[in-house]
Amino acid sequence: MSKKKNQKYKKKNLKNRSEINTPNTISTFKVKVILVFTLFIIIALLSRIFCLQFIDGEQLQSLATSQQTLTETLSAKRGTIYDSNGNVLAISYDSDKVYFNPSDIKEENKELIVNGLSNSLGLDYTETLEKVNSATNRILIASNVEQEKTAVLKDWKNSLLKKKIKTGISIEEASSRSYPYKNLASTVLGFLRSDNHGAYGIEQSWDSFLSGTPGKSVSLKDASQSEIANSNKTYIAAENGYDLNLTIDITIQGIVEKYLAQAVDEYKCDSGITIAMEPSTGKILAMADYPNYDCNTPNTPNSSLTSIWDTLSAEQKTNELFRMWSPKAVTDTYEPGSVFKIITSAIALEEDITDTDIPNSFNCTGYYYLEGEEKPIACWKHYDPHRFQTLRKSLENSCNPAFMELGLKIGSSTSYKYYEAFGLFDKTGVSLSGEANSIFYDVNKIKPIELAVLSFGQRFTITPMQMITAAASIANDGVLVQPRFVEKMTNTDTGEVTTFNTDKIRQVISKETADKVASMMESVVVDGSGGRAKITGYSVGGKTGTSEPRWGSTNGYVASFLAMSPVENTRIVLLVILNNPQGKQHNGGQIAAPTAGAMLNEILPYMGVESGNKDNSSNSGMNDSDLY
Repeated sequence: MSKKKNQKYKKKNLKNRSEINTPNTISTFKVKVILVFTLFIIIALLSRIFCLQFIDGEQLQSLATSQQTLTETLSAKRGTIYDSNGNVLAISYDSDKVYFNPSDIKEENKELIVNGLSNSLGLDYTETLEKVNSATNRILIASNVEQEKTAVLKDWKNSLLKKKIKTGISIEEASSRSYPYKNLASTVLGFLRSDNHGAYGIEQSWDSFLSGTPGKSVSLKDASQSEIANSNKTYIAAENGYDLNLTIDITIQGIVEKYLAQAVDEYKCDSGITIAMEPSTGKILAMADYPNYDCNTPNTPNSSLTSIWDTLSAEQKTNELFRMWSPKAVTDTYEPGSVFKIITSAIALEEDITDTDIPNSFNCTGYYYLEGEEKPIACWKHYDPHRFQTLRKSLENSCNPAFMELGLKIGSSTSYKYYEAFGLFDKTGVSLSGEANSIFYDVNKIKPIELAVLSFGQRFTITPMQMITAAASIANDGVLVQPRFVEKMTNTDTGEVTTFNTDKIRQVISKETADKVASMMESVVVDGSGGRAKITGYSVGGKTGTSEPRWGSTNGYVASFLAMSPVENTRIVLLVILNNPQGKQHNGGQIAAPTAGAMLNEILPYMGVESGNKDNSSNSGMNDSDLY
């Protein structure tokens, strides 16, 4: 081999050996990319772990727990409401709700399911079919179902499940409320909404005590959502609601409602209100509205609404139902009229401005002239004036001019001081929700004309509850007490009893003044405008009231009567209000006084008040002064 070729061969051989011995290398750029990508993955994983552990950890743990545990709510039993003698006014019982879900069934099984529902629950087939056909989601088929009926439905449902036929039916336990006396004391009691919370009346205002606190049980469940046998189970017992004993006496309530309904119907009134109170304790013995409603079916219009129901819009129907449910003795205000003259009398006597039997204290000429006013204010008996009178006679005659004169003598600042003391500027605090408050003139803006009409109970409004509470202080030796509906409540789990005692607010007037006013009120019944409230054998004090409609108002007259009996050691104070009576008889003495008398004639013997020899029926009770 030539030298030149040999050199060429050596170079080629050296190159091949170099290619074999030199390792493959990765560029620095690729290494950096791999490292950055790896670091990004690590950071992402760490971030996700951080989020799962610290940010979403609590939520995820809760979700996992809910998937692994079976939680059941244990309903608390709602407390029972009793009257003062232990008669049941409202009671709860176990019932069921039946639901239907159309997505759980096959179309060809629909009629079979409707048959089963209607037969088991006693439902109308056509109505049930309409419900099922109209359902797009889970709907309520029936509520307040007796558990005996749902037991039949469950057996039928299970028989289909054995045949692998889904029914779409689910049953939930519920608690229903029953009111054995239906309409009686309905606006006092209220009713239960579909969510088992109270609406209106005692059911609403005492809901937190009546409803109790639900309990729960927590156990492990398997993939089929069934409880795992022998697993640990946590149980928190429900706290049942308190039982309430009201001050309402169902017998007195029944008497009051009977005669109130008769008066409203007889005199063609829009409505009526009555309150009966024990003055020494503030206990409400009865409180009634008429027309009322059945607490078991609160959405059914009462007798006064039925005739116009189909003419009302949806909004009007709702408003009328709200109105029907309201305890109007607490939620409504009115002008008390001449009943308020007992308050004016009490102020004048307490301030020693006059006394009961001073001759010629007032002179009624038939009209009262106020300086600066164009027209005088007429007495109801302007055609035959009362002339000279004592305070007693002025109250018997319900003479407006006499009380206008008295009101101006008392003055606005003194009058308002006593109005406040009688509790007329504040809500009474009686345990019903929605209580309204009075509306008076601003004391700094009162003119003589306003002060004059205030004296006989017009141009301001108060609630009936405020009026009877103030009047009850006169029957209670001048001591104002807070009215109340609840006597005691009982913890049904422990038996512990909480009793509510009399809450004396203040001494408004002296006992001497209170006795004088009571004596004059007795004269009103014996010889004056309240003659139609007389009861043989019992002493009755009273005062008539007739509020005239304001100019432009469509509310009409308000006839009222306030009674107390016996006059000494009074056991009951009664207020009767009749709204917008039609016809010639529209005054308190004509229609409210006899209504109150009829009530007392039955209530007093029931209360055990002895009939004495005293007979305050010295006249026929049919004189012209019964107009006001």
